[in-house]
Amino acid sequence: MKLTVALLTAVISTAAAQPHANHRHQHRHKGDVTDVTVVSGPTVIAYVLNGQAISEQEVQQGIANGTLVWAQGGLQRESSSAAPASTASAAPAYTPSAASSIPAYVPQESPQGPPSGPPDSEPSGEPQGPPSWGPSSGSPSGWSGEGSGVDSEFPDGELSCDNFPSEYGAVSVDWIGLGGWTGVQKPGSSSGGYGDILTVTSGGGCSEGAFCSYACPPGYQKAQWPDTQGVTGQSVGGVLCEGGKLRLTNHALSNKLCIPGASQVDIRVRNDMGDQVAVCRTDYPGTEGETVPLNAQPGSENPLTCPDAEAYYMWQGSHTSAQYYVNPAGVSVEDGCQWGSPENPWGNYAPLNLGVGYSNGAAWLSIFQNAPTTDVKLDFSVEIKGDGVSGTCRYSNGQYCGGVNYDDCSSTTGCTVSISEGTATFVFSS
Repeated sequence: MKLTVALLTAVISTAAAQPHANHRHQHRHKGDVTDVTVVSGPTVIAYVLNGQAISEQEVQQGIANGTLVWAQGGLQRESSSAAPASTASAAPAYTPSAASSIPAYVPQESPQGPPSGPPDSEPSGEPQGPPSWGPSSGSPSGWSGEGSGVDSEFPDGELSCDNFPSEYGAVSVDWIGLGGWTGVQKPGSSSGGYGDILTVTSGGGCSEGAFCSYACPPGYQKAQWPDTQGVTGQSVGGVLCEGGKLRLTNHALSNKLCIPGASQVDIRVRNDMGDQVAVCRTDYPGTEGETVPLNAQPGSENPLTCPDAEAYYMWQGSHTSAQYYVNPAGVSVEDGCQWGSPENPWGNYAPLNLGVGYSNGAAWLSIFQNAPTTDVKLDFSVEIKGDGVSGTCRYSNGQYCGGVNYDDCSSTTGCTVSISEGTATFVFSS
């Protein structure tokens, strides 16, 4: 007797009902700092069997002793009278190593909105190969010239804090109103972790004592954040303004501002429609606003960064993945890649999320509703395609479908596939 587990359903439902951190705001006025915001932690990797969380050790032990085997969409438990795991008919075509485990993506708690400061305030949320984006009639000013020198080492402690480092790979997001930075944070106390973290709002900039976060071109992701993080789970990211100069905060990872994602896979996004699409990554570690832009132009294909969990940001000891907000067709990056409001289905109210990350020998790619923030449905289809992709995953006409023939559908529960090597593409179509 075999019991097939609906792994993703359990994971997505649990995450939506039980976000792992609370989102609250406090207020303070001090110069150009108008808000204190405490945000939820980033996406983490969980292991679920029959709707119950289990440890990575239990997963690895089960795979090693044959009581758990790989199955499309989840784990499959074998009874003592069942066939050997190596001959289980539901196992995928590839054979993972005995030490592998099956991660599933738990979406981070959707941001509930910007700090409640002045009406125009904004708090400050990427991919293989060279960037392939370019200017268009709907692109922000200066878009085409940003992100140059992305592979150059950063001159630590030499550039002035009022000099946005676009010549070292950083991409200016001028519409946020922070001098090009995606977010600016000023921690207060640092005993046991940063507390009383001040979030600089629109009209501010990278000033003394602040951690200043930035976007990287598609194909790359931020490489700088301090070892010390928020005492209650807040994330802090970016370079540090100290003594009037910009300083690296993560020499152990890289002496560059931007680094590529996992080299084992090539994850991409292709837009087969006639309208452009704003795809916005949450900026974490940092303020976790959806401020890192990818402007998917009609007919274009761009790299989508897939973080390697073993080599990227850890949140309270847990691996993290990337989360991208997919806005309705035609919404600009200026509107879509920042905090929004319930009046419009974009920004943190965008209808659909993509989860992307590499862990334990495979990239794990998800499409899911931006719940519980919104139940608005995206106005076009999204499907994951590629040779070597294990499983199926498609969003179309308000339904998330997987299964052998896309016959397992839900209007609320997303879907996940994996790929151990090669290319997988999120395809946007009408």
